[in-house]
Amino acid sequence: MARTFRRHRQMHALSELNVTNLLDLAFVLLIIFMIATPLINQEQTLPVNLPVESMSPQTPPDHDTKFIAVTIKLDGTYLIEPDTRRPVTERELAARLANLAATSAGAKSQPVIRIRADAQVPYQRV
Repeated sequence: MARTFRRHRQMHALSELNVTNLLDLAFVLLIIFMIATPLINQEQTLPVNLPVESMSPQTPPDHDTKFIAVTIKLDGTYLIEPDTRRPVTERELAARLANLAATSAGAKSQPVIRIRADAQVPYQRV
């Protein structure tokens, strides 16, 4: 008797996926994050006395408010906004700001001074 071996001519697609390894990985990551999260929260909760926010809303400046920008350059020179072509020294800046404060003492709106400094200027000089 002769045997005939038949080959399956059609390859069937594997319809099942083995997700065991994927689930193992997901659970390991979940456990790692569950352990790491409290440690991160403990690190970020150092006791610091932070300032309290005032509940009063800030009033917008009046239309006639004068804005003055003081620019501090890296070489130590100061520029005041209306006349930015001529640098002033620290003494001249102090004198001009004192003069501005004296002249606006009785005025309805106080001038707003904005300080702009180069990123490389040490904070002590600002």
